[in-house]
Amino acid sequence: MIDTLYTDSVKKSFIKGSRRISNIFWAIAVSLGGIGFFLTGLSSYFQVNLLFFSNASGISFIPQGIVLVFYGTVGSILGIFLCLTTYWNVGFGYNEYNKISEEITLYRKSFPGANREICLKFQFMELKSIKMQIEEGLNPKRSLFLCLKDGREIPLTSIDEPMALSQIENEAVELAKYLNIFLETA
Repeated sequence: MIDTLYTDSVKKSFIKGSRRISNIFWAIAVSLGGIGFFLTGLSSYFQVNLLFFSNASGISFIPQGIVLVFYGTVGSILGIFLCLTTYWNVGFGYNEYNKISEEITLYRKSFPGANREICLKFQFMELKSIKMQIEEGLNPKRSLFLCLKDGREIPLTSIDEPMALSQIENEAVELAKYLNIFLETA
């Protein structure tokens, strides 16, 4: 989570979306690589150098040129997808805990369409606990979930790089105290 705003009656935590420097870097790198492969493959077909910094005259179109065109097309499509995901800031949102209305609002942005904005609201009386899930290893996962009495577990943290263990523990304890519910671990 990026930032948290506090008042006596409202706590609002913001969630980072996909608009990050690392995602922008990978979107540009994959797009440029895909375009480079595609143009190199086309250069081998037309026997004309379409890239000023390389010479594709030694590449035969079958089979190397076809493979380059294929990989270039796939790379370009993936690059466009990454650019659009970053532009739309998929995953951005906030968690708002309001003691006055005794309501929790979870808001997230998704891909364009009918469900572009997802807004979930829960009453305090529906809450069971805050669940902290920590998995260590090669691909560590550290997440917080809002557990409801009907058995649903709603994720509260983003799925980006894992937060520091002390940070997620402090956030879980603080949130459980704020909402006056139990804290459980998985």
